[in-house]
Amino acid sequence: MPQGAFLETLLREDQNAQAPKTTTIYLPRFGECSYVNSEVIRFPWGLPGFAALRRFLVLSVDGEQGYIWLQSLDDLGVAIPLCDPWSLFEDYEAPLPLYAKQSLEIVTAESFCVLCVLVARPGSSETTINLLAPIVINLETRVGRQVTLENQRYSVRTPVVRTAAAEPPKEVVSN
Repeated sequence: MPQGAFLETLLREDQNAQAPKTTTIYLPRFGECSYVNSEVIRFPWGLPGFAALRRFLVLSVDGEQGYIWLQSLDDLGVAIPLCDPWSLFEDYEAPLPLYAKQSLEIVTAESFCVLCVLVARPGSSETTINLLAPIVINLETRVGRQVTLENQRYSVRTPVVRTAAAEPPKEVVSN
């Protein structure tokens, strides 16, 4: 799958669902958001630091191309910024360990995407990206897991070079 093309698949609503029931919620960071259950991504193993949170939405924000948010439905105060690692590091390599392929039922390269967590600490001018433990999502089953790569050349805190000042979020788009 071409780099970045998975975002369209990840944000697209399941076309096979019949008359999906729309749920509308208020998100502290993004405001009102509507979604259908087929858009929910499940993390059966939780995420480090958020073990009890299992249901998330992927949200894109207008004006933040290449960046998305993993919004928890179990704790609406939790939203994790993610990005396509290849958009920042063209030579990034993420060979998945066998346990990840098996547990996520990954069959083909087109059936999953790899995203990395971004961290911008309050009061810090530096943003970092976790290249060592990306989030892998099976696009067909909509099941995800944070996976530690067996390649030790990456860090959980790789600095991200800023190219332009970020603008405040404008409009949240789900789907």
